[in-house]
Amino acid sequence: MDKIDINKKPTLLLVDDMTTNLLLLNDLLKDEYEVKVAKNGKKAIEIALSDMGVDLILLDIMMPEMDGYEVCKILKNNEQTKNIPIIFVTAKDSQEDEEYGLNLGAIDYITKPFKKTIVKLRVRNHIELKLKSDILEELSMYDGLTHIPNRRYFDEMFERRYKEALRQSEDLTVIMIDIDFFKPYNDNYGHGKGDEALRKVAIALKDTLKRPNDFIARYGGEEFVVLLNNLPQENISIVANELLDAVRNLNIEHLYSKVQNKITISLGIFHKSEDLNIEKDEILSSADGLLYEAKESGRNKFCSNNEALVYEKQI
Repeated sequence: MDKIDINKKPTLLLVDDMTTNLLLLNDLLKDEYEVKVAKNGKKAIEIALSDMGVDLILLDIMMPEMDGYEVCKILKNNEQTKNIPIIFVTAKDSQEDEEYGLNLGAIDYITKPFKKTIVKLRVRNHIELKLKSDILEELSMYDGLTHIPNRRYFDEMFERRYKEALRQSEDLTVIMIDIDFFKPYNDNYGHGKGDEALRKVAIALKDTLKRPNDFIARYGGEEFVVLLNNLPQENISIVANELLDAVRNLNIEHLYSKVQNKITISLGIFHKSEDLNIEKDEILSSADGLLYEAKESGRNKFCSNNEALVYEKQI
């Protein structure tokens, strides 16, 4: 989920096979919105599925080849586009037509010929509702303390990345991370300092990941999880050691740790090669088991299912 830019103009998609209608709506709405246009259903679906971030669709019903009803069905049945609000703008004005369109998932129904002021007001109202909904959705996907993605966001992202790895025959790496001896830190320094430490660790881990698609989330408590898609095997240990160093270099005093006098972390790394047949849940449980192994064998280190990964022991 991308961060919401409140300064960006909302994007409208106008769909109508009549050029005059498109020009009329475009002139009416272009000052307040970024406007995209499509003259048929196929093009409308293509734009909606692209990365243009469509916020609202004004959709004609009577079009050749694929009518608006069919376009609406396809968009509402697609995970990527199902939450884009659709307003039907059409000459079909019977109560049955309106009821049918709303039952398909459209949010509103405007009949032609329409009044310009009514169209502008309805579009504005639905855009405001959409943006509020997006903000609430974003907030629900981020951890309130550390401001990085939360467990819910991770579960959604992991599902997507796992399927991508299978479909594209790519490697997938999961790194489970736990702050060493965090309970005695909280008990002795207080939960306020504990929360501050969690925030600093989260930022340090996040800043260590350099590729745009690298993903980190707070898994719960003092645990974090990292997803790395298609990272060359020889680079995994580099990333792991950088994560370890990033937290050590914060130099957060922890006199109650049994490994160092500052906060450190332990990592469990499971690397799924493209030819390894393993279920999604097994990857997580394996990474968690390797994290337990790292903690049992000394902490402040990582353990992996791949012996080729090299841990740089810090003296």
